[in-house]
Amino acid sequence: MTRLHIPQPLSEGAPVAPSLDQSRYLTQVMRLKAGDAVHVFNGADGEWRCTIAEVLKKGVVLRAEARVRDQITPPDVHLLIAVVKKAALEFAVEKATELGAARIRLVTTARTQPQHLRLDRLDAIAVESAEQTGRLDVPPVDAPARLDALLADWDPSRRLMFCDETGGAPATGALIEAGTGPWAILIGPEGGFSPEERDRLRALPFTLAVSLGPRVLRADTAATTALTLWQAAVGDWDR
Repeated sequence: MTRLHIPQPLSEGAPVAPSLDQSRYLTQVMRLKAGDAVHVFNGADGEWRCTIAEVLKKGVVLRAEARVRDQITPPDVHLLIAVVKKAALEFAVEKATELGAARIRLVTTARTQPQHLRLDRLDAIAVESAEQTGRLDVPPVDAPARLDALLADWDPSRRLMFCDETGGAPATGALIEAGTGPWAILIGPEGGFSPEERDRLRALPFTLAVSLGPRVLRADTAATTALTLWQAAVGDWDR
């Protein structure tokens, strides 16, 4: 079943207007016509079975018929990842969405290299990943913020899993002892955190430094690995 994320209210009988690109996808790529069904979600009202009510020159009109899945709350875990090269960052956003991250926050650190960012492209990747994986929400992708500013304004009730590439930290099994609740996972740049950043992170009461194994991982691999291990330890994989 074709799934679309359309940020409009969904209720029985309500008309739903996809974007022009989504309309073209339905009619030109999927070859759907009036009366055919698609599933739509908006991140708040669950997933709805809709039918194509009209095919117009400037798009299609859907009509919501019945809710097929109730809205569920995603795992309360944020991914904080330093800005890296385009391909690696796009991969990390795609996989973080597939793995259930509730929010993706871009970070600049002392060793972050300047990169040209297109947040609209990253948002589109998150939407497409959510549509394909059956999620009922799309994680927002925040504009880059400096790591020191984020830490200065951090909510201490959200634990921060700090992936320390230098070793000496416990394995991710320590997550089980740390327990559930709001979490965030911090992935540094390809050059790693500076000694000053690492010392500050280790000194904070809400951080948990963990090791991702004996090999140094690329940032996108580290993000995928850390989210996978978090999900297995304290996430929603037992649903």
